[in-house]
Amino acid sequence: MKMQFKNKGKPAGSMEIKNQTSTSADLNIFGDIVSDEWGKWSDEDTCPSDVYDFLKNLDGAEEINLHINSGGGSVFGGIAIYNMLKRNKAKVTAYIDGIAASIASVIACAGDRIIIPANGTFMIHKPTNGYFFESLNADDLRKDAEILDTCQKAILQAYMEHTKEGVSEDAVNDLINAETWMVGKDVTDYFNFEVENSVNATACQSDL
Repeated sequence: MKMQFKNKGKPAGSMEIKNQTSTSADLNIFGDIVSDEWGKWSDEDTCPSDVYDFLKNLDGAEEINLHINSGGGSVFGGIAIYNMLKRNKAKVTAYIDGIAASIASVIACAGDRIIIPANGTFMIHKPTNGYFFESLNADDLRKDAEILDTCQKAILQAYMEHTKEGVSEDAVNDLINAETWMVGKDVTDYFNFEVENSVNATACQSDL
């Protein structure tokens, strides 16, 4: 028996729109978050232009299933992706399939619903800057610190959209400052995430 798969995917820039139906489509972010195409080390890395092309080529889908398994990457690239998803009219359901860490945790917060498995990982921390073959003086470092403080204010706003009642900005900021790692149930102490406790599987018969 020959098996056929419908709605397998279609090109959207350097990404592919997968499993699109008349109402929904899947967006997978499984690698690093980078600022542009030049920053990619693998095909699974994602930059803002990828997500822009994905959203531009959707055929009126009302729902986006956002699957995330990423350790993060570029702060500004991730904030751009977050804002594009928030502006889109489609309802976004974010699934943290394994890990959403650093700026990937901010992208997850673009979801109208956020679902994390009981063994999934969510990590938030202070934004950082890396220096390669660069010599900076005290003024340069103070300026970079101010920029990083501004980045932290930006990502804090994304987290606050999903906090539970009674959780303050100071409490979430303390989690950021401490670099906090949480699994599914821990996340719900602070955020309105849904914990997925089980995976439903069905038997399949085929000649393959």
